[in-house]
Amino acid sequence: MQAKFPSSIAFKRLPEVDPADLIALMNDPLVRRHLPLARGTFGVAECARFVAAKERIWAEHGYGPWAFVIDGEFAGWGGLQPEGDEVDLGMVLRPRHWGAGRALYERLLAEAFGEMRLASVMILLPPSRVRVSGVLRLGFRPAGEMEIGGARFIRYRLAAPPTGDARPVRR
Repeated sequence: MQAKFPSSIAFKRLPEVDPADLIALMNDPLVRRHLPLARGTFGVAECARFVAAKERIWAEHGYGPWAFVIDGEFAGWGGLQPEGDEVDLGMVLRPRHWGAGRALYERLLAEAFGEMRLASVMILLPPSRVRVSGVLRLGFRPAGEMEIGGARFIRYRLAAPPTGDARPVRR
């Protein structure tokens, strides 16, 4: 797939996007093969519960997942969200927007290490993601495994660039 650098990227809260777009993304077989927590059909009721849960993260922590809009089109969702005592950086994108992941990643890291001044972020990849050389080139290092909802994930951690003003995760 040819990577196309987006001309515009907007971050919106999940309730601002059409639920049909989110439902289509979460039921896309190419996307679901890397979402071990996605079980059964993701319909209107599941979408409403999902969006409400993500909005609770915002209410409790002051940050959370975004909807990504690229060149005016819903491209997926992701961002920063708490996972235990750490902050998880995640992205779930429509296949036609997979090439925009780097631009989104850079925006999210700017938030994590800039505004939020986090000491590190982690990503969780399912064992089905065997091609991780790109993750390692970005500076992420293996940091063990963890289980969430009965699914196993490989954890990778990226430390903030040394600035001396990083702080632990806000609770």
